[in-house]
Amino acid sequence: MTDGPEPWEPGSGLAAAGKRHAPATERNRDAILAVLREELPSSGLVLEVASGSGEHAMYFAAALPALDWQPSDSDPAALASIEAWRQEAGLPNVRRPLRLDASAGGPVERTDAILCINMVHISPWEATLGLMKAAGAALPPGGLLYLYGPYLREDVETAPGNLAFDASLRARDPEWGLRRVEDVIAIAEGEGLAFQRLVEMPANNLSLIFRRRD
Repeated sequence: MTDGPEPWEPGSGLAAAGKRHAPATERNRDAILAVLREELPSSGLVLEVASGSGEHAMYFAAALPALDWQPSDSDPAALASIEAWRQEAGLPNVRRPLRLDASAGGPVERTDAILCINMVHISPWEATLGLMKAAGAALPPGGLLYLYGPYLREDVETAPGNLAFDASLRARDPEWGLRRVEDVIAIAEGEGLAFQRLVEMPANNLSLIFRRRD
C-alpha cells in the first residue's frame, strides 16, 4: 500500500512552536535520497515545493550539505513546522521557509532544482499546472524537476492499495486524487520540461524525473 497522507503529529517537545511529524517521511526519505544523489547538481539552490512538515528538507540538507535548500508551503501551519525543524537542526544550508502557492504558477526565484514530494495527488490539478509553469520559468537549461508519489499509468495495473487510496482522496475532496503519469508528462512538456525517466519506488510510489530543455 502506498504512503498515504497521515495526520501530522506534534514533534516531541516543540508542539507549542508548531513542530509536526509526518510518519511517511521516515519511510520514504532514504529511497528518495538515493535518487536525488543521482540527479541533483553538486552545488546550487534546491527549491522544495509543498514541504509539509519540513522533515524531508532537513534530512536531505544534512545529507547533501553542498546544496542550499529552500523549503516552501502555502499552509501557515506547515510553515511554522518547517521553521521549528529548521531551528532545531541548525543547518547553515537551509533557508527560512517561503510561503508559496503552487497553483499560482510563480513568480519563483531562479533555482537550480525543484522537488515536489506527495503534493500532486493531494491538491487540485491547478496546483500541478502551476508547478509546471513555475518550473519552466525558474529552472536553467538542464535544471531538475523531481516529483515523487503514487500515480496511475496506462497499460500498468494499479495496485489495489493505490486504488483504495485514490478513492479515499476523492471522497475527502473531489479535486484530489492520483494523476495519470501521461497527463503529468504532457503538461510538463508544454512548459519546456523534458521527461527523462521513471523510477519505481517502494510502496507503489514513483519518482518522475524532468529536465528543463535548452
